[in-house]
Amino acid sequence: MVAASTADAALRREQQRILRSSAAAFVVCAAVFAAAVIILPRLVQLPGPDLGSRLTVWAGANLFLVAWVMTGIGMVSTGRRRSADDIRGSAYAPPSPKIAVAAAFLQNTLEQAFVAALAQFALVMLLPSLSMPLIAASVLLFSIGRITFLAGYPRGAGARAFGMALTALPSLLAFVLGLGALVYQLAR
Repeated sequence: MVAASTADAALRREQQRILRSSAAAFVVCAAVFAAAVIILPRLVQLPGPDLGSRLTVWAGANLFLVAWVMTGIGMVSTGRRRSADDIRGSAYAPPSPKIAVAAAFLQNTLEQAFVAALAQFALVMLLPSLSMPLIAASVLLFSIGRITFLAGYPRGAGARAFGMALTALPSLLAFVLGLGALVYQLAR
């Protein structure tokens, strides 16, 4: 009974850390998106409204997403080559503790990159006027999110939550904005 209440208390503390970290990530995302929409157009010449220019920006953004996937692949590959327990590959055993964090980072990064790419594409197609600064901000947040996710991973869910939220919230925003734009266009 005491062990269960101790475990429940530890779970609640970790959940509170996750909420605090996620709230901090939300504030950072809001600030970066606001700066991108307000300041970025004053600092740089954004691509025009034509589809070709928008798709070029989206393709460039995808290169940054792919770079993070490639980083994860490199981490797992290097770890496998250096570990007798892992060198045979994932078909023969789950990752050993030596590469477990790298494998989890790669898996999560693949998932996040897939969602980010599709959500950004929806923005490019459905909200052309707003998509360019939002995509620039999303790529920056994705990169910072991946770094902080990886750095926090060994210290638990509360420590990696900031990076997770910083990575996921831009995709959620793009999804909601894209869906809203689609509903608006269909209703007209």
